Amino acid sequence: MSEQRAFEGLLQEGWKDLPFEPFREGVEVHYLWQQESGPVWAFLRYEAGASVPRHLHKGLETIIVVEGSQSDENGRYETGAVICNPEGTSHDVWSEDGCVVLIQWAEPVEILD
Repeated sequence: MSEQRAFEGLLQEGWKDLPFEPFREGVEVHYLWQQESGPVWAFLRYEAGASVPRHLHKGLETIIVVEGSQSDENGRYETGAVICNPEGTSHDVWSEDGCVVLIQWAEPVEILD
């Protein structure tokens, strides 16, 4: 993908019309921007109780909670929260009630568990 892409209305519930695919057990993904290397932009949709195991950030990860809440060992983040996880940090992620997040990875993460 080498051209600009614009996405109107996605944060005002337009994401609900996107086709999602399996990502991890209980978590679905819709990729907005994905290349063989470099940054990825995607929506992740967590079912209630779903989680992603401990992983290491090899680049900056930015998360915007679009709906619901997402948690890690640092806290619980409600709709509208923006979380920045710097390169070299690691965490587990879960959602007790389910959520949708817009996420950007500068580089792929490494699953540690």
